[in-house]
Formats: sequence, structure tokens, C-alpha cells
Amino acid sequence: MLERVDIFRRHGPDYRAPFGAQMPPAHLRAMQDIEQCRTESLGGQMSHGEPCRDDHDSSHSCKHRPCPTCHNAHAEQWLEHQQRVLLPVPPCLVTFTLPEVLRALARSHPQTVSSLLLRAASAAFQALALDPRGIGGRIALVGGLHPWTHALRYHPHVQDIATGGGLDSGEAGGTGSPRLEPSAAEKPHAGCMHARLGHRPRHDAA
Repeated sequence: MLERVDIFRRHGPDYRAPFGAQMPPAHLRAMQDIEQCRTESLGGQMSHGEPCRDDHDSSHSCKHRPCPTCHNAHAEQWLEHQQRVLLPVPPCLVTFTLPEVLRALARSHPQTVSSLLLRAASAAFQALALDPRGIGGRIALVGGLHPWTHALRYHPHVQDIATGGGLDSGEAGGTGSPRLEPSAAEKPHAGCMHARLGHRPRHDAA
């Protein structure tokens, strides 16, 4: 199966030749680190095994956070732990997309706009979950930022995974039911998120 590192190693140098100067430094570093991970470029070490008495050559890892070669095993361990503490309610997945008019700004200021998008999406989701017409309680929520589509087109969006039940205000016990269907809440989600995203820069600047 073709993996990200294969694409980077095969096409990375050709891509960076015309576009490298326009890439954010963090993206450029991540791309180069992933290409070099566990190759001769980063060196390695030789170990002698017992009782087999064989020599084992292991290459150094880049240790860059987005590198799947380095962190795939850690990700699997994290997922296994999270599955043991999941609440007994069904999850739901909702995607929040950055408005097209803001994508050029996001490309030139990725950290600022990405942070605003994550916070706006989370606040919008929590506000709608608290509505009695939805879950009527505070939900557990985790979000991930995805800057690209599967076709590698720049398309910043947040995918939020939330519990289908929540907590009543001021109560310790779980309550609510998975009544907040993503399809039914699409327009309220979008309007709420866009309103919060539009007001956030002015609020932060104040």
C-alpha cells in the first residue's frame, strides 16, 4: 500500500523546487523529516543480540510529531486506552469547514486561523448540544484539524467527535440522548460556527 512517506520521497523534491519558498517553515521541516526518517541520512546504530549473537542495524527516527513511521505504534496504544474509558453512549461525527473566503488568510497565518477554527467549532458544537431540542447537556468532545483533502487540495476543516449524551448543568450524573442528529443540525451548526469565527478575531484583538 502506498504510504505518505513513499509519496514524499518520490515527489517531495520536485514539489519543493517550485513551491518550497512559499511553504510555511513548519510544513517544509515536516516534509523533509518524514522523507529522511529511518534512512541513512539520520544515521543509525548497530546492536549485538543475545543469545542469537546476530548484529542488528537500526536507523534513527526523525521523531517529528506528524511522522506516521515514528508514531503509529504510540497512536495505536493511545486508541486502545481511550476505548477502555469511552462512555456508554453512541458517538457522532460533525465536520466544520473554514469558509472559502478565509482560506488564503489561513494559508498565510496557519497557526492563528487554525486555533480560531478549532475553538469556534468546539464552542458552536457545545452551544447546540446544550439546547434542549438537542442533547440538552454538556458533551464530551475531541476535534482534529485537517488542512487537506484526500486529493491533497488545501481545504481546512475540523472534524469533531462527540458523545451522544451529556451532563445536566450542575449535576454529576450523565443524561441526555443522541437526539442531535448531524444531518438535522447542519444549518444551525454552520451558522453558529461562522458567527463565532467572525467575532473571534475582533474579540482576540481587543
